Amino acid sequence: MSILFNRDSRVIVQGITGSEGSYHTPRMIDSGTRIVGGVTPGKGGQRFAARIGDRALGEVPVFDTVAEARERTGADVACIFVPPAGAADAIMEAAAAGIGVVVCITENIPVLDMARAAAFLKEHPARLIGPNCPGLATPGAGKVGIMPYHTFKEGRVGFASRSGTLAYEVVALLTEAGIGQSTCIGVGGDPIIGTPFVECLRLFERDPETDAVVICGEIGGSDEEDAAAYAKTMRKPVVGFISGRTAPAGKRMGHAGAIVSGNTGTAQGKVEALLAAGVPVADTIFDIPEMTKQALAKVGAR
Repeated sequence: MSILFNRDSRVIVQGITGSEGSYHTPRMIDSGTRIVGGVTPGKGGQRFAARIGDRALGEVPVFDTVAEARERTGADVACIFVPPAGAADAIMEAAAAGIGVVVCITENIPVLDMARAAAFLKEHPARLIGPNCPGLATPGAGKVGIMPYHTFKEGRVGFASRSGTLAYEVVALLTEAGIGQSTCIGVGGDPIIGTPFVECLRLFERDPETDAVVICGEIGGSDEEDAAAYAKTMRKPVVGFISGRTAPAGKRMGHAGAIVSGNTGTAQGKVEALLAAGVPVADTIFDIPEMTKQALAKVGAR
């Protein structure tokens, strides 16, 4: 079992013939993901030959539009590698075509463009992951995006992170400790994202094969505080980590969403909110595996 993406998911890649799409599509296929088509306007009818080095991984049909791709392939997930100027339109195109899960890897999308896309998504039943994210992965089923799939292990711990690099590091530590994951989500580091932590927690809470959840947040915004409020209502244990705790006051971080305004969005405020909700917070990422084991032990899980 998993959330958002599983073995039966049928994935299309928007921007499949671009540099990023053509690099990552073969690696998604190699992880087990069912890539059923790609979209590049003007290149419909072509076929994308997926290769990693000398290994041929098959060919993928290319379509001019998402609507055509969905009609011809039955796709229900889209992965977007479209450049920033067109990425918001790509998100809306996927949603308008009836794609259920839209994963946008693109960073540096103008905020006003994303505001327009966010408003559009309210009128369409599509869930957006990202933008400015590494995507998501379900061990045993594959990945949608750019996560290093070899670091994952099948298991029953849900994972969500605002930082892509931090996600890779923590997942590797969990796997090394023998703790497998159900689904791993990179929520994205921009001010406007489609699926914040609180939504991830709701999904994991409903998943019968997720026993506990790890969230890795960072300074800026109120996403972690919102998640803390929801965690109070959960049956499943949550373990937290907040990066940026040693950042100097007023320091501007790399993520566009890591904006601290006054007392809002500080690392300490997030830590205090999580602790008040009964969520243990790791001091370093190296503490996360043991704290996760303790959380699993409390619910009698492995």
